[in-house]
Amino acid sequence: MGNKPDFRDLSAVYVNCTLKKSPRKSHTQGLMDVSMGIMEKEGVSVKHIRAVDHDIAFGVYPDMTEHGIEKDEWPMLFDTIFAADILVLGTPIWLGERSSVCTQVIERLYAMSGKQNEKGQYLFYGKVGGTVITGNEDGVKHCAMGILYALQHFGYSIPPQADCGWLGEIGPGPSYLDEAAEAHKNDFTNRNTTFMTYNLMHLAKLLKENNGYPSYGNSRGDWDTGSRWAFENPEYR
Repeated sequence: MGNKPDFRDLSAVYVNCTLKKSPRKSHTQGLMDVSMGIMEKEGVSVKHIRAVDHDIAFGVYPDMTEHGIEKDEWPMLFDTIFAADILVLGTPIWLGERSSVCTQVIERLYAMSGKQNEKGQYLFYGKVGGTVITGNEDGVKHCAMGILYALQHFGYSIPPQADCGWLGEIGPGPSYLDEAAEAHKNDFTNRNTTFMTYNLMHLAKLLKENNGYPSYGNSRGDWDTGSRWAFENPEYR
C-alpha cells in the first residue's frame, strides 16, 4: 500500500457549477461530496462554492465593477479560490457540454491568468486542478477535455486521471443521487473519484513542498526584462 502521506497542510476549494441554486438538490454536488469527503478524512482543509448562488458578472476582467457593471462577487470568490492549493470544478452535462455556469467561471479565471506571482510566473503556477462531471448523456470525457485544458492553460497543474464522472442512462432516467440509480455502488465511478482525489493531493503536496515550479525558463517577469535562457531565435542562427 505504500507509506501514508501527510496531506494536512493542503487546502482545496470545490466550485459546483450546477444550474440549481441552493438549497435545491444537485447531483453534481453528490459526487463532489465523495471527493470532498476523502480530502477531509485526509486532513485537507476543504471549502465549497456553489457558483450560481453568487452574483458573478459576465466578462473577462478581474473586477467587472471597474468596467461598468453594478455588482460583481467574483473578486471575493477569487480570493477563496486562489488561497487554495487545489481547485476542482464540478459541472453537469447539458447538450453534451459543460454548464453555462462552468464556462462563466472558466472565463473569470481566465481574467486572472495574465497576472504574475512573486517569481514572475503566471499566477496559477504551483496550483493543481481537476474536475467532477455528472449527467444523463454521453460527454464526461469531452467536458473534462475542455475543462482540464483551460485549467492547464491558465497555469494549473493537472495530475494523472484528474477527472471523474457518472452517467445515467441516455435520456430521461435517474440521476446520481436518485435512489434508483444506485450510483454509489458503481465501482468504476468510485475508483476514478478516489484516484483523482489522491492524485490531486499528491501533486499539490509535491508542488507545495518544493515552492511550486522553479522560475528558470518560465518567468514572464524575467522574459520581459531580457532573459532568454537557452532560447535562440532561429532568424539569428
